[in-house]
Formats: sequence, C-alpha cells, structure tokens
Amino acid sequence: MSTHQDDKKASDALLLDSQLCFALYSANLAMNKLYRQLLTRLGITYPQYLVMLVLWERDEVTVSDIGERLFLDSATLTPLLKRLEAAGLLLRQRSRRDERQVVVTLTDEGRALREKALSIPESVLCASDCDLAALKNLKGQLEQLRDNLNR
Repeated sequence: MSTHQDDKKASDALLLDSQLCFALYSANLAMNKLYRQLLTRLGITYPQYLVMLVLWERDEVTVSDIGERLFLDSATLTPLLKRLEAAGLLLRQRSRRDERQVVVTLTDEGRALREKALSIPESVLCASDCDLAALKNLKGQLEQLRDNLNR
C-alpha cells in the first residue's frame, strides 16, 4: 500500500522544475540565443559555427570525420556543408585515395573568419557570469552525461 509520502514523491518527480532534461533544454535555448547574437556578425549559424570549429582545429577532414566529432549524420551535415561552401568558406571534394569519401577544406575566406571568431569564447564566458573553473567543471559533467547516455 502506498503512502501519501510516496504519492507526493511520485508526483514531484513529474514537476517541470524537477526535470534534468528541461534544465538542459532551457539552458540550451539561452545558449543558442547568445550564440545567434554573437554569430550574426560572422554571417553563420550555430551549427555552421560548430563545423567551422572542427575545420579550424584540423583542416582537410572527411565529412564522416566532421559528423563523428559533432555527433551528426551525413543527412544533417551535408546541407550545412553545402551552405558553407556556397558562402565561400569551404570546399568539398572527393578524396583521391577513396572516391567514396568527401574531403572538406577551408578556403582563405574560411581561415580568415577564424580571426573574427576569436572573441566569441570570451563573450560567452562573460555572459555566463561564471568563473572559468566552474564552466570547465560543468563542461566535464555534461560530457560525462552525454557519454553515459550514448552508451
């Protein structure tokens, strides 16, 4: 027989403010809003920024490598890459070693965009109103959560 206390715990578990998923979702909405404002001057969207981050880290990578880094499938990634290519920021070419693979390379314009983006991490840190150590800790916890959920 359940007690009133058990019923209260069960119903509390379904409160919106009790949901980890909602805390992540609403924080993501706020983060996306901030990035939208910061990226407007670069002329790219947040998903495009993520692609550019991968390419600024290591140029000449395959589409599958980018997808793996960003947890995106090629059906999601291909339209992003096409828009970035149309904007003159990257080139997509079949690999000479393996025709089945497409290699993505930054253009000079794509490399130059990196300089314009250098202030973004600092702007995000300032907007978060958190210290760097706290954000690094939070990032590590979120990566652990992601990895656990992906298992």
